[in-house]
Amino acid sequence: MLPASLWHPPPISKRGLKPRFGCQSLAGHAAGTDTPLERKGHRQNRGMRTRLGCLSHKSDSYNDFTAILPDKPNRALKRLSTEEATRWADSFDVLLSHKYGLAAFRAFLKTEFSEENLEFWLACEDFKKTRSAAKLASKAQRIFEEFIDVQAPREVNIDFQTRELTRRNMQEPSLSCFDQAQGKVHSLMEKDSYPRFLRSKIYTDLLSQTQRRLS
Repeated sequence: MLPASLWHPPPISKRGLKPRFGCQSLAGHAAGTDTPLERKGHRQNRGMRTRLGCLSHKSDSYNDFTAILPDKPNRALKRLSTEEATRWADSFDVLLSHKYGLAAFRAFLKTEFSEENLEFWLACEDFKKTRSAAKLASKAQRIFEEFIDVQAPREVNIDFQTRELTRRNMQEPSLSCFDQAQGKVHSLMEKDSYPRFLRSKIYTDLLSQTQRRLS
């Protein structure tokens, strides 16, 4: 048996080592950069923190509506009649077709953290006006990556079959490639968000404001 001072541990084979990080990850951390997967995780964490932070400021009031009006609030209210605002309750499409109705509905969706549904619907409406074949594919891809793809930044709530159909449509984009997804989101807003909007303080306060102006 060798004395302890003369004994040395045998060399460890490099094959037996399993580094915790790959070379690319180590290089990225050393350089102060993140891998694509880590960046995606950071974006999701930031989005969650933003939403959690907004909970303390969540509101459902007339002030939320006036804050995002297309025109200055006072000027907009002078242009908006009680009759116009009342017609928003006739149908969901009447609401969407009115400039101030759209703004009020968007403000309401923000209080429910579901504005991505309306933004997707509007993006589809704009997409269908595309006349340049050269821009069609790139615009379609941007919409898909932002709203449709799994874990998209503003992923809308659609079923698996609709998502996969839209994914296949991306192989040969056309002006109708989002029609089914847009229809699903429209139906969801009409049956779910729209009735709650009509009962919300944003809408009832707005009606009160227009009626008070007439008295």
